[in-house]
Amino acid sequence: MSAGRPARLAVGVVSAGRVGSVIGAALAAAGHHVVATSGVSRASVQRAAALLPDVPLLPPDEVVAGAGLALLAVPDDVLPGLVRGLAAAGSFRPGQIVVHTSGAHGVAVLDPAVEHGVLPLALHPAMTFTGRVEDVQRLTSCCFGVTAPEPDEAAWSVGEALVVEMTAEPVRVPEAVRPLYHAALAHGANHLVTLVRDAADLLAKAGIEPAERLLGPLLSAALDNALRHGDRALTGPVARGDAGTVATHLRVLDAADPDVARTYRTLAGRTARRARAAGLLPEQAAADVLTTLREDS
Repeated sequence: MSAGRPARLAVGVVSAGRVGSVIGAALAAAGHHVVATSGVSRASVQRAAALLPDVPLLPPDEVVAGAGLALLAVPDDVLPGLVRGLAAAGSFRPGQIVVHTSGAHGVAVLDPAVEHGVLPLALHPAMTFTGRVEDVQRLTSCCFGVTAPEPDEAAWSVGEALVVEMTAEPVRVPEAVRPLYHAALAHGANHLVTLVRDAADLLAKAGIEPAERLLGPLLSAALDNALRHGDRALTGPVARGDAGTVATHLRVLDAADPDVARTYRTLAGRTARRARAAGLLPEQAAADVLTTLREDS
């Protein structure tokens, strides 16, 4: 196998969840051959049928044993036990490539497999998945966090080549910073969903419909501006230092949903401090907003 371009590989996918089925389909589209997958739930079986048609469903140990590239696409907390179990079952063999898709782990979690002579890689797609066909196309615009053994440059190249073949962009993430990398992505993506749904729920309580239509252009522009312009994209009453408006927000939020009001206080405090640090909000105005947040807590 060339370090710059993996040969056509027999791929085994454990399991056909939202991520595994999509990555398996992307590897198949790149010319690799998915030889087996695993799945027990009805949803997994349906995803396998839609995204990996005619691929046999087998137990995980058989999926891995018959693969040149074993893709382990299971939840973070399940991965260590799965790797140990597969190693104990003798499923790994020298020369295999073993890839996991967990964002929280680097390659150390694959040490039991490495003892059997495999090449370990962590390829984490920085994308949310529904497990549908359109997710394969979305990979074109996403990045993968790639982690390989240090200082094995050939291993890094194999991981990066696999990502490029899936039409995505590889980003090197050293083993030591993998947890912080994952925390950053989870903080942004997961909490963004919570924030959006909280805003939609508040609009619904106010009787304003359709909430999603109202929020869509506003939040899309805010996200685009934040990514393009950083802290300069901050706007609204907190970033302007309108302490009176902030106090009004707190009053109505406390009445509508105290849990959301607590989140607003925390995020407003972060916003005020970022705006102050970026030179967008004068010191006194920031102090007034922060005092308002404390007084109403």
